[in-house]
Amino acid sequence: MTQPHDPAPTCPRHPERVSYVRCQRCRRPVCGDCQRQAAVGIQCVDCVREASQADRPQVTAVGGRAPRTDTPVLTIAIMMICALVYVGELASPRVYGDGALAPFIATHEPWRILTSAFLHSPSQIFHILFNMFALWMIGPYLETLLGRARFLGLYLVSALAGSITYLLFQPTDSTQGVVGASGAVFGLFGAFVVLQRHLGRDSSAMIGTIAINAVLGFVIPNVAWQAHLGGLVAGAVIAAILTTARKRRSATIAWAGIGAVAVLSIALFVLKYVVISPAPVLISG
Repeated sequence: MTQPHDPAPTCPRHPERVSYVRCQRCRRPVCGDCQRQAAVGIQCVDCVREASQADRPQVTAVGGRAPRTDTPVLTIAIMMICALVYVGELASPRVYGDGALAPFIATHEPWRILTSAFLHSPSQIFHILFNMFALWMIGPYLETLLGRARFLGLYLVSALAGSITYLLFQPTDSTQGVVGASGAVFGLFGAFVVLQRHLGRDSSAMIGTIAINAVLGFVIPNVAWQAHLGGLVAGAVIAAILTTARKRRSATIAWAGIGAVAVLSIALFVLKYVVISPAPVLISG
């Protein structure tokens, strides 16, 4: 009497093909067309596809790419930059002079529109302490909610809009300098309110904070309330665009919206300094 032989193993995707090679993950036979080289051994195309889907980045509640760690990397980085720049200001007046924003020099050195957002008054330590405290209180939450790339876009465009709004309210020949991250921070405030409402969460405490700071901006001298206003509006608009992008599942809408707010801010700057009230010509001697 003879014993029947086990049937030859065949590829599940191509049953007509005999294969003695097995996938390292599922252990099924896999023919030459279905084999994919892995770090160790061979895997079938189905296992490779499943692994790639598992590795896809997670999406946040408002459509951004979820950070892989809970550490607020960007918030910490921004705070460290501001702190290092502040130490530089204390060490050399040139740091403030080369980075602060003033209306008379805005068109000749436009990078100051952003560099000024990383400087703070060297004679008022509470200036940087308040801004960094506010950033730390709200930054990690928004960085996790938006994803790091969109959070950075929100922060920088809010800073840009805040600086430009300040310039819109000043004579183009004014030498009054302005520095501080408050325009960007107020952008985060505005975005927080819009996003909380979109998610059905309470934002009354933040609205109260914004109201208090709005009043203080008119009571305390040398506070650039215009930058606060510009950053606040820009942040709120960007957040509204991001919620729309989430509903339509479109990253294009999200980034186009962030870019549009930046372009609109720059357009207002050009309108003020080129069309309505041309900037003075600087003469070096």
